[in-house]
Amino acid sequence: MSHNKYRILVVDDEPNNRKLLQQILQDRYQLAFAVNGKQALEVVKQVKPDLILLDIMMPEMDGYETCQKLKSDTDTVKTPIIFTTAMTEVEDEARGFEAGCVDYITKPVSKPVVLARVATHLALYNQHRECEKVVLERTAMVEESQRSAIYMLGEAGHYNDDDTGYHIWRMGAYSAAIARSAGWHVDKAAELELAAAMHDTGKIGIPDSVLKKPGKLNEKEWIIMKTHTTIGHDILSKSNTQFFQMSSEIALYHHEKWDGQGYPKGLKGTDIPESARIVAIGDVFDALTMKRPYKPAWSIDDSFAEIEKSAGTHFDPTLTDYFLKIRTEIVEIKKNGKKGVKRDKCE
Repeated sequence: MSHNKYRILVVDDEPNNRKLLQQILQDRYQLAFAVNGKQALEVVKQVKPDLILLDIMMPEMDGYETCQKLKSDTDTVKTPIIFTTAMTEVEDEARGFEAGCVDYITKPVSKPVVLARVATHLALYNQHRECEKVVLERTAMVEESQRSAIYMLGEAGHYNDDDTGYHIWRMGAYSAAIARSAGWHVDKAAELELAAAMHDTGKIGIPDSVLKKPGKLNEKEWIIMKTHTTIGHDILSKSNTQFFQMSSEIALYHHEKWDGQGYPKGLKGTDIPESARIVAIGDVFDALTMKRPYKPAWSIDDSFAEIEKSAGTHFDPTLTDYFLKIRTEIVEIKKNGKKGVKRDKCE
């Protein structure tokens, strides 16, 4: 960034001091002025300066208090502040640094000192800002890579499905909606949506003869099919991150039932992790509304009725209530769930 692009705010109650700093800086920087601390807090909102030269001894609100207020505002917390002051005592310098300033310029000011100090701190500020930009860009790249890997892993579990993965994006969206309705923080619910997409990852390990059988499974085939829960858990639990721990518990427990009649462990009630109890509702609802080789698609009304009927046996009754309360949102997800959801998320 060239010199003339930098914006500097000069705050001083003495007209002569403002004029002197203007003469020193005006050829190199864009300048704005304030005559007291209160006015400075207003001007920074409009000007958004890259650096502030702040007098300490001002009436009403001195430089220390002004600096503290600027540093408590997220918009100006990183803006470098240089105090201009006639005070040179060590304790005053310590107080200034504690308030958040980066440097001092003593009065009467010297042109070479002002220009050198300002240039140094603007260079440091710009370097810090560029570093932050690079970190944010790289973090975004990493997050996008992780997100893509999650989508691909979710798709892999449904690679042989006729629905080609749309199921996992819909039921993930259902699960996130239920979680938000149940009081989950929006960020945690967003994590659940991604984690839910991998609930059937273990189907990778199920033979096609079982997975793609058009009719009902026999007892031996059903035993094999049930192992997709433990296979998925084994795959996803290889990571010890909090996100994949939730993903692995969903994979393992999403077929457990509230009354203890589910699999693979026959857990009952709140012994089943809440994440898996939520996903169970979203998973079954979407399965009911989908056409399969062995069944036609159920209507929306019949599917809601089946979920409600299964509260207290298959599903957590409290979570079922939350699900029923957001019927409009669920229907909207169902309606829009096949309009390029996974494409938008992967690209």
